[in-house]
Formats: sequence, C-alpha cells, structure tokens
Amino acid sequence: MPGKQALVRRPGPRLADGLVTHIDRRPVDPALALRQWEAYVQALRDHGWRTTEVAPADDCPDAVFVEDAVVVFRNVALLARPGADQRRSEVPDARAAVEALGCSVNEIRSPGTLDGGDVLKVGDTVYVGRGGRTNAEGVRQLRSAFEPLGARVVAVPVTRVLHLKSAVTALPDGTVIGYPPLVDDPSVFPRFLPVPEASGAHVVLLGGGRLLMAAGAPRSEALLADLGYQPVVVDIGEFEKLEGCVTCLSVRLRELYE
Repeated sequence: MPGKQALVRRPGPRLADGLVTHIDRRPVDPALALRQWEAYVQALRDHGWRTTEVAPADDCPDAVFVEDAVVVFRNVALLARPGADQRRSEVPDARAAVEALGCSVNEIRSPGTLDGGDVLKVGDTVYVGRGGRTNAEGVRQLRSAFEPLGARVVAVPVTRVLHLKSAVTALPDGTVIGYPPLVDDPSVFPRFLPVPEASGAHVVLLGGGRLLMAAGAPRSEALLADLGYQPVVVDIGEFEKLEGCVTCLSVRLRELYE
C-alpha cells in the first residue's frame, strides 16, 4: 500500500470515563469529541495520509488514544503492554490492523509494560520514557526489538506528565520541542527548543514542513511559523481533558514506505 498510512480509532461511548493522572478531571462532551476526532482524521487525509480505522473498543474509554497500543519502527510493529491494566484489551485489534498492513509483529511481554505514548522517534534514535506507564523491563524489551533494526534507544526519565510525548515531540530537522516545566531533563536531547505553552510541545509531522498541532497554543504556533514551518491547527480540547494530544490520536506508519 503506497503512501503515508495512519491508524486511528473512533472514540467510544465511555470516553468521559478515561483515565486521568496528572490533571484534575473535567467533564467531557462525547459528541463534541467525536466531531473533533473527525476533523483530526480529515486533517490527516487532507495532507496525504491514508487512514485505517482500528476496530472500535467501546468498553475501553481510552481506546481512541491508539498510539499507546503499538509502536512501529521500520517494518516492525511492537505491540505495547499498557501500564494501566484496564487498557490491555485495546491491543488485540491493533495487532490485527498492523498485520493487515504487512508489518512484522513483536510484543512486550509480562512483566514489561510499555505505552506507545512514551516512545519518540527522531530519525534512528528512539527515545523511550521511563515513567508511570512504562517500566524498566518494557524499555529493555523495546531495546531488544528495535536495536537489531538499527535503532539507538535512549531511556528518558518522565515524572511530570503521563507520557514522554506529553512533554516533548520533534520537528522535521530533529530538534526536540517541549514546555520546560514539564520536561525532566532537556539536556538528554542534543537540540532542544523550549515552547511557551504546554500544548505547543505536541506536533505531528505531516510532511513538507507542515505540523499538525492543537489549537490552544497560539504563541507556539507563531514561533514555529516564524521558523519556516506551516502549522495545521485542529481543536482537540475534549481529548486534552483526558491528557491526550495530537500525537496519541494516531499511529503514523511512514516507515513502511519511505
């Protein structure tokens, strides 16, 4: 299947019951969340991404955050073993989706835990957050799965946010961006650019210098535009109430084709 491929998963009726750990719970509007999700998926499609829906998991409130279920490096899909027990039933349908796309499949096994939101790929460097949802054994198993493929795996402490990618993501040139109060140790990253808002730290690379980012970070949007990038803004406010961000609503599989 040519082109850039993204896995997405429709939010279910129990979305408002999703887990929160580092923020206070606020009411979630499931109908508004569905509209925001549809606009997010359309933004991917508008910028050249083919989208595949993973089968719904209506009994799993957090299943829309599909990135946590699987990590892809080159042509290998590593199935996660979520650190929250109640999220582990999200994984089997993610397996079916990546197998259908032709990926080789590996998996994190007990006692390892790994959430995909803790994995940030910057070229051949794979940063993995060691925090509340990903344990040391999960890091070890990820290293065993990806280092033979040419990855350099770097473990990063995460204590101030849910996942590594709740704190940092990366620009097309490899610069890591983050909101400093949420980043444990910016010196881990060879190039680090601070942004002025927490939600401004999250970008999805759409290709061609275009960055998908949340609507709630206008100063960060202006900063990135001034650096020559083209922000593509979507409102994901209902998902941010559940510690979600633009990265965790999809799994991007560009590695299969580029």
